[in-house]
Amino acid sequence: MTTTMNNNNETDRSEITKKDLRRAASRYNFMAVNLFNYESQMGPAVAWSLAPILRKIYKNDDDYQQALDNHFNYFNSTTVMSSIILGATTAMEAKDGIQSKDAVQSLKTSLMGPLAGVGDTLVWVLWPTIIGSISGYMALQGNPLGAIIWLIANIAFWFIKVKMFEVGYTSGTKLVTSLGSKMTLFTEAASIMGLSVVGALIATVVKVQTPLKFAFGKVSLSLQNGVFDKIMPALLPALLTLLVYKLLGNKKWTPTRIILLVIVIALAGSFFGIFKA
Repeated sequence: MTTTMNNNNETDRSEITKKDLRRAASRYNFMAVNLFNYESQMGPAVAWSLAPILRKIYKNDDDYQQALDNHFNYFNSTTVMSSIILGATTAMEAKDGIQSKDAVQSLKTSLMGPLAGVGDTLVWVLWPTIIGSISGYMALQGNPLGAIIWLIANIAFWFIKVKMFEVGYTSGTKLVTSLGSKMTLFTEAASIMGLSVVGALIATVVKVQTPLKFAFGKVSLSLQNGVFDKIMPALLPALLTLLVYKLLGNKKWTPTRIILLVIVIALAGSFFGIFKA
């Protein structure tokens, strides 16, 4: 752990500073998607981000090249969880040198899928749903704090992603091993919370109402208040959301087409008096 690095591949973990780890994390999070390709996906971004820190670990040029080539292999996971994985692999290489090459690749391959499930739930569902809904609702009310909260939240999240690289490095494989048995439960709990928030947003943010009335003789009944709201409050927003959800599962319907369809439905419905303008 504290030996001096030399041509015999002995390494000195004390040479790797927090500044090195933060630099590697920043390089990865900036370029994870920008260097994406359909063969190795995030592999080039991993190699590019770790190149400076690997140069400190491997003084021997041949070992350095082997380590870089190893990181060019296929890799794909959510960026924040990738930081933990790459931090842990960096710790392994700093400790065991080029002898850890196969173990490093095995660790990346085995963890990128399970941790991506956690990361996708937190980063792509829960985080933007909660923070975005708060910010978006404030913006709809004309409150500029909505945009400011979103900006501050994303700046704070950047530091979290950088910190995760340090956590992965200092904790190594112990962290992911201890979380392994709880990962499924944690993912399911986060998914339920995210779905609950989305369900609440349907009723509060999606606005679909109809002024149509059912008339029979002297009896007049509002379809909105007398029928739809009696069946289920916000029934029309729920039906519209269900339609969009179903279309998203159809390969022929892209998000852009669905947005245009909703616009056409809204314009036609308002023109013919089916929906309230």
